Amino acid sequence: MERWRGRVALVTGASVGIGAAVARALVQHGMKVVGCARNVDKIEKLAAECQSAGYSGTLIPYKCDLCNEEEILSMFSAIKTLHQGVDVCINNAGLAHNEPLLSGRTDGWRNMIDVNILALAICTREAYQSMKERHVDDGHIININSMGGHRMVPSADEHFYCATKYAVTAVTEGLRQELREAKTHIRATCISPGIVETEFAFRHHNSDPERAAAVYESIKCLKAEDIASAVTYVLSAPAHVQAIQDVDEFVSSSDLEKCSVTSLAQQWILCSEWVPSE
Repeated sequence: MERWRGRVALVTGASVGIGAAVARALVQHGMKVVGCARNVDKIEKLAAECQSAGYSGTLIPYKCDLCNEEEILSMFSAIKTLHQGVDVCINNAGLAHNEPLLSGRTDGWRNMIDVNILALAICTREAYQSMKERHVDDGHIININSMGGHRMVPSADEHFYCATKYAVTAVTEGLRQELREAKTHIRATCISPGIVETEFAFRHHNSDPERAAAVYESIKCLKAEDIASAVTYVLSAPAHVQAIQDVDEFVSSSDLEKCSVTSLAQQWILCSEWVPSE
């Protein structure tokens, strides 16, 4: 991680959970981290904690509604003005609503599309343009995906959410191909955890806190810090490493049909791909 010291990372959804853990880890490794969320109170608190802990990096809170493209563009403009640009983009922000395909509300579907797909794509585009105009050829774009982006969870409440995560898988592969065509060494990574013990389930099942708690109590879940470790792992991979693929306790689609959603907690896929120009 030494080569990233003093460089700029953007972490979306940095107020809680995986985003907060990733932001903390990058600050600990000496990066300037712009952490964005709709409410920055918790990011400001985290920034103070990082400073008190004596971490060598800094955390800069930034208020941004990722459903609003103008706010995203303003954020990138501010980063350019204050910090020159983005070297690492961690597309972490994501959400789920209980909106089944047969009975779900359109506004719930649209909100998942706006945050899980469109915001990710906009941030990816703007981060790449920031790198390109500064001739940064070793940048990194990391998409925090989900096991639901590779296997459909057998729960109607999750189906549309999984559809958005399948889109993240496709967007990441498309990004990899376009980066190769552009003859750049900028990397694209997709990290797909199973169930991570954060506030996610409580927001997802906000009308049924007992159900949310049961998601995390049924088995030993991943922690946000586990995903932060995966992020630092791929960021620290040396330049000659062209592809990393690690699958832990993965199951076949036939096995998945027999599984409950909670049985996916300790599974994760990490794919980091870069193919050098010929």
